[in-house]
Amino acid sequence: MRFMLIFTISILCLVTGNAQINESSSLPEIEFSQLSQRDPNPLGEKALAIHSEQWKHGETEHFIYHFVHTYVATPISIEAEFHYRVVARELERDQPATDTKSHIYIFEQPQDWQQFQMFGQLEKWTGGIHSAGSLFIVRNPAYKFTDNSLGHEIVHLVLHRFYPDGIPCWLDEGLAQYVSKGAHASYQRARGYIAKPHSPAIAAQDFIPLPTLVAMTHPPSDRVETFYDESERLVRFLVLTDKASFLAVLDALGRHQPFDTALLRTYAGKFPNPTALEEKFRDYASKDFGTSLQQVDD
Repeated sequence: MRFMLIFTISILCLVTGNAQINESSSLPEIEFSQLSQRDPNPLGEKALAIHSEQWKHGETEHFIYHFVHTYVATPISIEAEFHYRVVARELERDQPATDTKSHIYIFEQPQDWQQFQMFGQLEKWTGGIHSAGSLFIVRNPAYKFTDNSLGHEIVHLVLHRFYPDGIPCWLDEGLAQYVSKGAHASYQRARGYIAKPHSPAIAAQDFIPLPTLVAMTHPPSDRVETFYDESERLVRFLVLTDKASFLAVLDALGRHQPFDTALLRTYAGKFPNPTALEEKFRDYASKDFGTSLQQVDD
């Protein structure tokens, strides 16, 4: 509870005091030639080649944006900077010394996105993709997006900057869900909405054994929802158990150390072996399943 209180206070401070730009301002447009950095990701060139005359460009402290309409890009730029500061604070990290800004490409028309999917050889179901430190998304201006999906993808961008060699899939997705859900709820509360982060419980029969979960290199197509929910719950469980130990595990896994080795070294006083972790986590993961409490943050 103490950590969650600190987390909430930190988020509210970031929302009210540290945003680089506020909602009454527009993202300034910059000529492409004047951008501080170019995107080395070849998918960026493919994106900008689609109706090349329509693209505009902008830049904030940590991100570079490519967009069609400023009023669509502005709220995205606010949320991007907000989430950058949330992640950096929660990871207790300073900005990397040789930091490269992440590029965000904002498509507005479904047909343009479909063309990009074809150019990039992407799966047809994708509505956004994080690739090699760049983000490509669709934001139809006719709709208002109110969930944590954008924040989730931005967390991926920030994690990529702190851990460029990658982290395990469960950790990448679980941490993105955990941070973005908490941040989105606090972001909404700061604007007068009643909101709480949601952490769905896992039915006992759907539980993915930890050795299987931590070994997965991508979400299983037949258990996608369970994979995301359980990964988020595992991150939440480890953070609430001991945040300092969680950050140590994160760093170890960022250096590609085995999960069991990192766990035994950092959580030895709480989980003497992986089996002990699985027993306690299995109980936590299914806590309140099937009740009205299952979606409420602990």
